[in-house]
Amino acid sequence: MSEDSRTLTDVACTVCGCVCDDLRVQVQQNRITSIENDCSLARPWFEQLETARPPAARIDGATVSVDQAIDQAVRLLSASRAPLIFGLSRSSTPGQRSAVRLAERLGGTIDTTASVCHGPSIMAIQEVGESTSTLGEVRNRADLVIFWGADPVVSHPRHLERYSVDPPGLFISGRADRKVVVIDRQPTATSARADLFLQIPAGRDFEAIWALRQLVAGHDLQPGHDTGLPHADLVALAEQMKTCRYGAVFFGLGLAQRGIGHANVEALLRLVDELNQHARFIARRMRIPGDVTGADSVLCWSTGYPFAVNFARGYPRYNPGEYSANELLERREVDLCLLVGSENVSDFSPAARRTLTEIPTIALDYPQTEPDFTPGVQFATAIYGVHQAGTAYRMDEAPIPLSKLLDSDYPTDHDLLDRLYAQLFPDDPVSGTI
Repeated sequence: MSEDSRTLTDVACTVCGCVCDDLRVQVQQNRITSIENDCSLARPWFEQLETARPPAARIDGATVSVDQAIDQAVRLLSASRAPLIFGLSRSSTPGQRSAVRLAERLGGTIDTTASVCHGPSIMAIQEVGESTSTLGEVRNRADLVIFWGADPVVSHPRHLERYSVDPPGLFISGRADRKVVVIDRQPTATSARADLFLQIPAGRDFEAIWALRQLVAGHDLQPGHDTGLPHADLVALAEQMKTCRYGAVFFGLGLAQRGIGHANVEALLRLVDELNQHARFIARRMRIPGDVTGADSVLCWSTGYPFAVNFARGYPRYNPGEYSANELLERREVDLCLLVGSENVSDFSPAARRTLTEIPTIALDYPQTEPDFTPGVQFATAIYGVHQAGTAYRMDEAPIPLSKLLDSDYPTDHDLLDRLYAQLFPDDPVSGTI
């Protein structure tokens, strides 16, 4: 093997919330030449590294130096009275900490992509708590796995392979020892691999979960009680839940973003809690972006709250809906938006996206990401886990170290945010209090 060729093992991928850390990457002359153990999402993402080479900095679409872009961003932030910082799910712990520090000192609002993703699930967890575990525990023990409103074969391609369905564990020999149930509105790639698929009508999840709670408690359903699912299927599923050794339910946006999402998730979490009187049972959100869990975690231990945090009064206040990015933009209650990753802007409402085109914007994006509008100031940043080491939190809150694979001239988002902070507040140490 030549001196400029090397093989890296146990490489972590941050394309989805699985953060698979068993990739094997061959690097030659600062290029990735081969990848092993990747998936249908990871391969095109890594391949884009060879073609995405935007300028390091732009102002209104025109290429400028990083210093010029920093100066312009500082002018915009200095003039702002109600700034919003949004994103963070493609960042890493250092960048997320820098974003929180900047939002606090500016007296602005900071929000993560959870507010347009699993925000309702977080609100439900705050109401009733959750019975949970690591994915390793599921791999080693779960003999009943339920996917509710989730299609991981598409959204998390290696989830079944590594954690939930196929792998042998300490107390499970593999797929033959597991029963897999999928509950969704229509057949999916995941339901095709399940032992049982229950097709539930739109908007009936809440009723079905409460019916399961009643059956688990030992009470039959009243005649004519319509849950959207056949009575016999519900009875059989409730019995299977009670008699398994270890059950795991993974729920997705098909549950959390339908109807009154937080009520759906709260009902499911209560069901899981009650099932623990019969068997070990856990619930897990299917987090989609690579480090949105890390963004929530950093905000929690920095401010006490996971997303939608406002610092206008000099201390953190939390109120989803009032301080969520989409709603703030819809109501035009912010006069600047700093995007630490703009890929989830497409999840905003048309009114919120329209506001983004009418107020000053600053975007820090990976080279592969190009927003569908032209930010006032735009930076291309190094990628954590490719150009820079860091930490990402898997969907089960397990921190996974990220390795540097390639050299890059792009700065990291935490470098840029710290430079902005230093120029805005030259008398305040960048280390701050957070």
